[in-house]
Amino acid sequence: MTVIGVYNIKGGVGKTATAINLAYLAAEEGRRTLVWDLDPQAAATYYFRVRPKVKGGSKALVRGKRALDTLIKGTDFDNLDLLPADFSFRNMDLALEDAKRPTERLSRLLTPLGEEYDYIFLDCPPSISLVSENIFRASDALLVPMIPTTLSTRTLDQLLAFLKGHDQPGEPRVMPLLTMVDHRKRLHLDLIERLPGQYPGLLDTHIPYASDVERMGVHRQPLPAYAPSSAAAMAYRALWEEIKSKL
Repeated sequence: MTVIGVYNIKGGVGKTATAINLAYLAAEEGRRTLVWDLDPQAAATYYFRVRPKVKGGSKALVRGKRALDTLIKGTDFDNLDLLPADFSFRNMDLALEDAKRPTERLSRLLTPLGEEYDYIFLDCPPSISLVSENIFRASDALLVPMIPTTLSTRTLDQLLAFLKGHDQPGEPRVMPLLTMVDHRKRLHLDLIERLPGQYPGLLDTHIPYASDVERMGVHRQPLPAYAPSSAAAMAYRALWEEIKSKL
């Protein structure tokens, strides 16, 4: 089982689209794949046409009163399951504070799923919190979508500084990637040229800004399922191939 966290301190950078589209591509290959929607906004849950409800909420999960495998829902796609979000996840930090070894709780919850899934994608809320620390410990790789703007690079610096300062065992491999790239914008072009030297781990594949990605909310499907020949869908396929080569 490989756990891939899709995370950024900043919101609105394409985390959910990245998690859903890559999970779909993994499942399409025949890999048993799970998306865990940890964001109380429940965007991933919405895309998969699942009700955002977890019986007992975040407290029941964190305290072990609800096993994860009893909460998993199927999707419309073979090999692809969803662990839905719940609005109570906004208070998950508070529940984790009361748990033993609070920074490792999510990792322990995921361990029993190791024989069930090849890939687990964590769609993460935009914050730096106790939930975030759990995600860092649970993930084998941490994908960090970022728009090529100054504020996005600043949040990547904050994340890298946090990880370095905490020196966590089993620290995930950080893989930043550029999303919503608009080649008409000079700033985007300048940063695309400059950032690989600043961040050696930056992935080569860029996800373009495209209306097809925005229409995921209309179709409520992964992009490669309804627009497989679009430029953005092809970019996600190239991105998945690059990620697999580095895992």
